[in-house]
Amino acid sequence: MKRFGLIGAGGFGREVMPLVLRQLRRGTRDQEAEAYFVVEDDAGARVINGIKVVTLAEFKTMSGQKLFNVAIADSSVRERIALSCESAGMTPFSVHAEASDDLSHNEVGVGAIFCMFTMTTANARIGRYFHCNIYSYVAHDCVIGDFVTFAPGVRCNGNVYIGDHAYVGTSAVIKPGSVGKPLSIGRGAVIGMGAVVTRDVPPNTTVIGNPAEPLVK
Repeated sequence: MKRFGLIGAGGFGREVMPLVLRQLRRGTRDQEAEAYFVVEDDAGARVINGIKVVTLAEFKTMSGQKLFNVAIADSSVRERIALSCESAGMTPFSVHAEASDDLSHNEVGVGAIFCMFTMTTANARIGRYFHCNIYSYVAHDCVIGDFVTFAPGVRCNGNVYIGDHAYVGTSAVIKPGSVGKPLSIGRGAVIGMGAVVTRDVPPNTTVIGNPAEPLVK
């Protein structure tokens, strides 16, 4: 028995679970696999949208092969949980919606989630536990780090470098870089909703607006 645990039963987890179920139906006979919502703490609900809910501690003790993905937007939490599951001997799996496209010669790390109507075009390198929400794309020759999050509708054009734990907000547009001089978004940077990024963004910096400028608090 293969047991697939989707860690996180909030809004994003409830959006991703149908993709997991469709993926299992495409690749595995029903009697060989079962999917669960997995939560860190017992929230009381034992069934959400028809899917069993178990705690992470319960999931770790189940028999059979245990595979997991983390549908939690906070990248630091995502990393902590992923590393804990890996150290417990569990295996990450990636989620690829039927209506997501991986066109040519892309490299994608473990634990990714590609939602409906997403695309990775050509020769991109994407790190571990990437979230690509609906209607977002990664264009040619981009390099994306670990635990990066794309909200819905992100337009990441060619020759862009994005550091680990960066967050790119809904409908943000990232101008293409060039060969030998990619546009760079630093580790932990936050790109605001609807921002148009036309130049490099330093690490741990929040930018907003068109053109995107650092947020003044």
